[in-house]
Amino acid sequence: MRVRAETRSRALALQLLYAWDVGGAREPRGGEALWGRVVSQTGARPRAEERALTLAGAVIERSASVDGHITQAAERWRFERLAVVDRNILRLATAELLEGVTPPKVVIGEALRLAHWFGGPKSPAFVNGVLDRIAASLPAARRGDDQ
Repeated sequence: MRVRAETRSRALALQLLYAWDVGGAREPRGGEALWGRVVSQTGARPRAEERALTLAGAVIERSASVDGHITQAAERWRFERLAVVDRNILRLATAELLEGVTPPKVVIGEALRLAHWFGGPKSPAFVNGVLDRIAASLPAARRGDDQ
């Protein structure tokens, strides 16, 4: 099975966000040294590496807004109690949904793929439910609905 370049970029971005989250780096640029080590170990192609760094950086730059959307959509779940992998898949996908460039179906599909690869057995259903609520809460123009 051939994996798309964008999917590889998202997988690497997830790994970067996981390292950032677990490493306790809370500043937007606090994880750069750590990220350098992660990227060097993955052997990612330069284009995938660049896209992954852009995606992860966007998540961190907008972390307050992104985390707020997740907290609101993840009913009955305290944000800090979410599994680290699930939390960062949600962060990555939520940032893309808020950006409004990639169609929500694509963003959610890619997040589900990451949840299958990296998460636990219940991760895909949980991620899907939260992202569906976030996507539904966005203005129609961002969801890709007809105006």
